[in-house]
Amino acid sequence: MKYNILIGGAAGQGMNTITKLLSKALKRHGYYVFVNTVYMSRIRGGHNYFQIRFSDQPLHTHENSIDVLFALNQETLDLHQRRLKENGIIIADEDLKFDPKEFALPIKKISKAIGNKKAENMILLGGLIKLFNLDYDIFTDLVSKSIKKDLSSNKEALKQGYDSLKPKFLFIGKQRDDNMLINGNTAIGLGAIAAGLGVFSAYPMTPAASIMNYLTHQQKKMGIIVEQAEDEIAAIHIALGASSAGVRAMTASSGGGLSLMVEALGLTAITETPLVITDVMRPGPATGLPTKTGQGDLSFLLTASQDELPRMIIAPRDPEDAYYQTIRAFDLADKYQLPVIVLSDQYLADSQKTIPLLNTKVEINQYLSKDQAVELPYERYKITPSGVSPRLIPGLSEYPIIADNHEHDGFGKISEDPVNRTNMHLKRLQKLRSLEADLQEPHYFGDENPDIVLIGFGSTEGALIETIETYSGQKKIGALVFGDVYPLPTQKLIKYKDKILINVELNATGQFSRLIRMETGIHCTESILKFDGLQINAEDILEVLHEKF
Repeated sequence: MKYNILIGGAAGQGMNTITKLLSKALKRHGYYVFVNTVYMSRIRGGHNYFQIRFSDQPLHTHENSIDVLFALNQETLDLHQRRLKENGIIIADEDLKFDPKEFALPIKKISKAIGNKKAENMILLGGLIKLFNLDYDIFTDLVSKSIKKDLSSNKEALKQGYDSLKPKFLFIGKQRDDNMLINGNTAIGLGAIAAGLGVFSAYPMTPAASIMNYLTHQQKKMGIIVEQAEDEIAAIHIALGASSAGVRAMTASSGGGLSLMVEALGLTAITETPLVITDVMRPGPATGLPTKTGQGDLSFLLTASQDELPRMIIAPRDPEDAYYQTIRAFDLADKYQLPVIVLSDQYLADSQKTIPLLNTKVEINQYLSKDQAVELPYERYKITPSGVSPRLIPGLSEYPIIADNHEHDGFGKISEDPVNRTNMHLKRLQKLRSLEADLQEPHYFGDENPDIVLIGFGSTEGALIETIETYSGQKKIGALVFGDVYPLPTQKLIKYKDKILINVELNATGQFSRLIRMETGIHCTESILKFDGLQINAEDILEVLHEKF
């Protein structure tokens, strides 16, 4: 059993409210839920829509075709009616132009009668509850907890919408519910808190800003500092300063903000200061599409900053993975004293997914040295086989600690000696080789002896999973989905190097396939690339596979 509902209208019509209510209620009913959001970069007007997919089986991505079109204006009908399945239905105001009008509602008449035009969305929601024969009491409870203004008229609107339709789909009964519904940005924020975050600094930039919003609401309860900086340059330096003082720190932005942080990324590396940086990708260049998704920042982040420096890039696959990988990012940043970039995107940031309850019992190890354990005289940048030097915290150690953004010797004193420069540069880069011991191989799904292997990274995993589950062609098929992007784990790649390799990415130039080729010499046979600002899904991939294979 799977249903896909599209709720569309203009910004300001209350779509976000009813989407939250419906998705929470469906989770309470015990369903697996996947919600994705497509919105324009404006406060009012424009065309926005939410898709709520629910099932009695796990869901991993959105679907193009829809069972129910829930339209708050004519534009939604005009744009999406063609996407209805053969037996799909429309719920909308009786004054709008659509056919058949079996599920038309007298929305304007009801809202006028109850004296609250803004409650039109609740009338539609009431009709949807009856349509799916859902538990009405769950919705009234959620409405009472979520809506503070005009509560009585909103509840009346919900009731009248509910009484206006007849059931069409059967509710399959309450199920065991031990899951949670969460989006990627909230999961990143929650993961940072679990990892012992002390300071978060950022400048608000869509689609990363909701990480800061979430942490702001949690800061008093969790004992963290959230600082809205004047710009992204200040944001990364605040986080860097906090980390150098021994506090776990993070900053977050999107591509334009990361561009401003580039010089400080070099400062992080040469001072060997741990730092977690989240890049929630959106399409560019420049402002581009601020509220849409893409994977176009990868090549930039692989080489960002002047000269060569060690860094790690982790691309979370879904909200559950975003939580655990954020925790891991803090651990690896401390262990290897380098910047770790959590590479997310708008789709993952805003999409909600039903996941198992998260484990919040996290062991925190900052890999700090102790005064009595270091060799004297103390060298902050001592050359070691791993590239990782003993780290003491200024003010908490009896030994002097020197940091400088110039090239320096083991004690931190400025040095332009060629031999010292060579040794210190190689020492920092050695961390990348040491880091290989902690790399995670990509997830593999599908046939154990495939003819075709789809390759993706990050948030494309959901689409690739459902592609493998629904593919009906003649070839045997599998998929490799990378979370650790750089340094690149290679064991499974080498295992499948003689197969038909198809990279699936949200950019125009196949940036991940180029990385694979640079690191391993392995070439992808074909590419499935999407860069229109919308996330790829299984239907998009299957269309190409059936056409070519």
